[in-house]
Amino acid sequence: MGEGTSEGTTGGTSHGLRCEVLGPLRALRDGAEIPLGPPKQRAVLAVLLLQEGRPISYDGLVEAVWGGAPPAHVRNLVQKYVSGLRRALGAGPELAWTGTGYLLTGIEADDLRERRRLVDAALAARDAGELRRAGELARGAEELWRGEFAEGLRAPYLAAERLRWTEKRLTVLEAVLAGEIELGHAFEYVHELVRLVAAHPLRERLVELLMLALCRTGRPSDALTAYEAARRRLADALGADPGPALRSLHARILRQDPELLPSPPVPVA
Repeated sequence: MGEGTSEGTTGGTSHGLRCEVLGPLRALRDGAEIPLGPPKQRAVLAVLLLQEGRPISYDGLVEAVWGGAPPAHVRNLVQKYVSGLRRALGAGPELAWTGTGYLLTGIEADDLRERRRLVDAALAARDAGELRRAGELARGAEELWRGEFAEGLRAPYLAAERLRWTEKRLTVLEAVLAGEIELGHAFEYVHELVRLVAAHPLRERLVELLMLALCRTGRPSDALTAYEAARRRLADALGADPGPALRSLHARILRQDPELLPSPPVPVA
């Protein structure tokens, strides 16, 4: 579930403006969505928001939004989109040229900040042995997602961030599911794990959790079938065998490890 501390913070805003990137980029003032302009202008805003109060050079912004082959008139486009964002965001936020780069202040990606707080609290609860509380907090973080990260915006920087956040989202989800299985709720999550394995067929941690959930619901033969299917997928796609964690669980199932037997739910405190 851990995500490190590299995401940073910029503090809250107080002018009624909220920005969100966990899904299609949107900005709301006092709850009403405001128009942010054409897709590339929105991409510029997303890139600036993700700098979290750090300036980005002109060349860095161009590379982030257009990649290595920008249009010939890209300088005019940058100026046009920066001006458009200043008008769209209105009073409060400031988008300034510092002499070496563009700096966006007075605004942040609020859903990222909220997600960070929830994940950190979930980690603390897990470390304290409060698995139920950890799961509730992590599910709260998951509920902030409205779609893919910066959904629909085409820019090299955002494409890379989209992949990074997909990984982070899955890591948190895996931690939630592991906690639910440990709490004795395997039966309720078997179908979700089947769906997730189908969506991410080469992700071994999901296969491991599915196998564990199947064992905990009295279906070890189905767990072995899931392992064999994963082994074939890995061999066909990567020419590789399952990793140590998956092989270890497979061996435990074969020797009928009593710790894998169905366990009663943990009572609510």
